[in-house]
Amino acid sequence: MSEPDCLSILDVSRIRADFPVLGREVRPGVPLVYLDSTATSQKPKQVLDVLTNFYRTHNANVHRGIYTLAEEATAAYEEARAKVADFIGASSPEEIVFVRNATEAINLVAYSWGRANLKEGDTVLLTELEHHANLVPWQMLAAERGIRLEFVPVTPDGALDMEALPDLLALGPKLVAVSGMSNVTGFQPDVKSIARAAHDAGALVLVDGAQLVPHAPVNVQELGADFLGFSSHKMLGPTGVGVLYARRDLLEAMPPFLGGGDMIRWVKLREFAANDIPYKFEAGTPPIAEAVALGAAVDYLRSIGMEKIHAYEQALAKYVLPRLQEVPGLHVLGTTLARRGAVFSFWMDGIHAHDVSQVLDYYGVAVRAGHHCAQPLHTKFGVTATARASFYIYNTPDEADRLIAALYKVKEKFG
Repeated sequence: MSEPDCLSILDVSRIRADFPVLGREVRPGVPLVYLDSTATSQKPKQVLDVLTNFYRTHNANVHRGIYTLAEEATAAYEEARAKVADFIGASSPEEIVFVRNATEAINLVAYSWGRANLKEGDTVLLTELEHHANLVPWQMLAAERGIRLEFVPVTPDGALDMEALPDLLALGPKLVAVSGMSNVTGFQPDVKSIARAAHDAGALVLVDGAQLVPHAPVNVQELGADFLGFSSHKMLGPTGVGVLYARRDLLEAMPPFLGGGDMIRWVKLREFAANDIPYKFEAGTPPIAEAVALGAAVDYLRSIGMEKIHAYEQALAKYVLPRLQEVPGLHVLGTTLARRGAVFSFWMDGIHAHDVSQVLDYYGVAVRAGHHCAQPLHTKFGVTATARASFYIYNTPDEADRLIAALYKVKEKFG
């Protein structure tokens, strides 16, 4: 994939003009190259304007006030819920629960659905690709309830070993929990096929969509997801708000996760009745302004088109991966180009990932270093840490070239 072919998919220069932070320099004469969108994306002015305008003109708590500001805030908050529901193909807005982030969404499922439905000896099937957010909640539940955890293995090129799936499903898992896209290798599992096989085996399916929803078209019904969690801040929205999608029948059967205001229908001194969904899972004052701004982020992404975004990032992946592999002594964790997003974790012979990141920063290139909350995956590949460059709609092939040039500077510095 050549640069002209890549850039013909999106008008990236127009998109970049919407992101104020991309115009800054990390030091005089050194422009920022932001390659850490897998950790958090930058925000366009359209989202920033909605966030600040809410606080300036509509700020009030939601649902119970009958004065003008409260009614405006409630309407904006519920409109955002409807936008999110439509964006991911949910059957109704009532299937959308606002939480803090994808991590909280998965924890909500583990604490509420898991504790109500899993008993000693039951199996949850995960994968070796998972972020800690889709590992630790199940490990905690396993320690508490004696459930069994099994894992779909990862192949040497960073994909999932789908040939192992039938035997694992034959164990009769109650839940299959899988990342929609790895935050380390960029690999995008065939969730539809996994979900079909899981349902045939009698299991529910949870999808960690933190990396999938910002980067590809998602329809939860076509995907086969019974649960889907994702975060606003990874899809151009603000921090502090995320989403749990769950089928209506599951939400209605699940007990509340947190207790307090707004999640109740009534309260007496010794008992309470839970509110309707989704409110029984939204205790206390929710992230109102953040949810409204998430709605603006959904509008922005839809104005570009998720199909185009996905195609552009796949094209970037085809451009960037071979360039990285040209650098002597550099190793990419997960080398498959099939079903891949533009996320690249790598290590360099004899140079710690933190040193790589620090030198890249001197040249204006912002990447992450560490195990990226996927320590077991790094252990499998025999590395303790990697540097990670992740691209989004505002990144260009020219910025990839600057990354490569800076990596050669790293090699020069460390000999």
